[in-house]
Formats: sequence, structure tokens, C-alpha cells
Amino acid sequence: MKLENYIADLLYRYDCVIVPNFGGFVANTKSAKQVNTIFTPPFKQISFNSLLVENDGLLANYIASTDKMPYKTAVNFIAFEVQEWIDQLLSEELELEGIGTLYSINDTIHFEPCNKVNYLTSSFGLDAVVANKITLQKEEILQNNTDLQIVDNAAVLPLENKTKSNNNLLKYAAIFLLGAATIGISVKAYQDRKIAAINLANSVKQQENKTAKIQEATFVINSPLPTINIQTKVAPENYFIIAGAFREKSNAEKKVKELKAKGYNAKIIGKNKYNLTQVAFAAFSNLDEANKALQNIKNTELKEAWLLTR
Repeated sequence: MKLENYIADLLYRYDCVIVPNFGGFVANTKSAKQVNTIFTPPFKQISFNSLLVENDGLLANYIASTDKMPYKTAVNFIAFEVQEWIDQLLSEELELEGIGTLYSINDTIHFEPCNKVNYLTSSFGLDAVVANKITLQKEEILQNNTDLQIVDNAAVLPLENKTKSNNNLLKYAAIFLLGAATIGISVKAYQDRKIAAINLANSVKQQENKTAKIQEATFVINSPLPTINIQTKVAPENYFIIAGAFREKSNAEKKVKELKAKGYNAKIIGKNKYNLTQVAFAAFSNLDEANKALQNIKNTELKEAWLLTR
């Protein structure tokens, strides 16, 4: 896999990915915007900073973890790719798939981002929306049927119209009885029609009552559902932020107490190949969490801290 593919993967999760001895790709979150009738979702805008050249370990650790290789091998791979990038920029532009294009003018590197990829995960699946199309659809529905209302972009019949329809049935039943009496229908026929009208009115009333009960109903479960016990497998802690290595175990234990007093979940993780007892600030099962914690510790506690992977 090419170096830019690893960088693109990390840009989904981080706001800055540094390529040692080359520069950093910085992602700034931009809000949704409107251009005329087109609305675009929030996105990450990628820029390039040629001053960010110090290796922070993020890219190399990710490559080592993804391809199951030693950390030093990953560092060498990055250095080899960077040299090829620099050689190419001397004579032509450098296109990084899904990230952007780099080119050199008067020994200064310029960058044009690729706008085809949105690295903001919260906007995944969202696309630009044309407002005119939505408005037109609503207008067409309303013009075709004045009794419809638009609720959440869906056409529905107003509740008052449903009630009017039920009232109309009762009116029709009453009108039918009056008409039967006026034209001289026999008593038996009149009574039959009267009973039918009453039954119709009762049926409508019962339907209204059922609808009201359904709308107001609440459901109570008297018998609780049986408890389901699910045993989950705890992920192993394979990533350790090393605080130091000590020849005397007592010194290692002293260091652990010191770090715990500062709020770290410190522990002794055994001896290294030099028979020194290693002390870790903390242990992690997730590489991303380990890298974030490492950067924070290097900035605030110990610049020489490093990440051990087992």
C-alpha cells in the first residue's frame, strides 16, 4: 500500500498527520454552507504545513500495526517514500490520491486539496442538497390536493378532515330517513332503514372510540423479561507507554508509586532484553487511544516517553 493511503486512513480519525522530514497534513473542520440553492454538509478541509517535520510516531506506529512489521521498518519505509516524493517534486507535481496535489515553486511547496473525499466521519453518507427540488415537490403536492398537509416532507390528510368525514356519514343517514318518510315508504321499510342508519352511526362511533383508545394507550409489562448474561472477551492490552527501565526493582516500584500519585494507571510490565525492569504510564488495548495518550504525555510529562507494542 502507498504511503498516501495510510495518511488518508488517519485523516478520518486525526486532525494532523505528520510525515517525518517532509511536512504535516492538517484537517480543519468546516461548517455546512449554502451556495445559491445548494447546501453542502460539514467537511474537513485539508491543508499542508511544511514546518511540521518532527516524527511524532503516529504514522509509523499505524503502518507497523497495520502491516505487522517492526516500528523501525515502518520508519525506513516512510523515509524511502519521502525521498521519492522529494525527487519527483524537483521536476513535476506530486499527486497524492484522495488527499491533494503538491508542487514546487521557487523551492516552496504549494498544496491544492482534493475535494472529492470528505474525511469528516459525522458527515458520512451526506451529499449536497438542492433546495429548489424539495420546494417544488411540496408545491406540486399542495396544488394537486388542497386537503393535504406536509409533515416531515410527507403528505398527510388533516385530522379535522377525518372527523368531518365521520360527521358526514351521520348526516347522510339522517337525510336518508327524512327522504324515506317524505316519499311514503311503508312503515316496515322505514323501520328497516332506520335500524340500518342507527347501526351505521353506532359503527362510526365505535370506530372513533377505538381510534382514541389506540392513540392514548400505554403498554405495561407486568412480567419482566428474563435477564440475559453475555460474556464478552476483554481485549488484551498490547500497547504500553514506557516511563523508564530500572536495574533495581525497588526503583521501579518507587516510580510506579510516583506516577500513580500523579493520576496515571502505572504498572510494572516485566523486564526487557537488557534485564531492566520496565515501568509503563499506562497500558492500552487500542492503538489509537495509546497514540493519543502518548502525545499528551510527551507534551506534558516526559518528552522521551515511547510506545511499546507486544
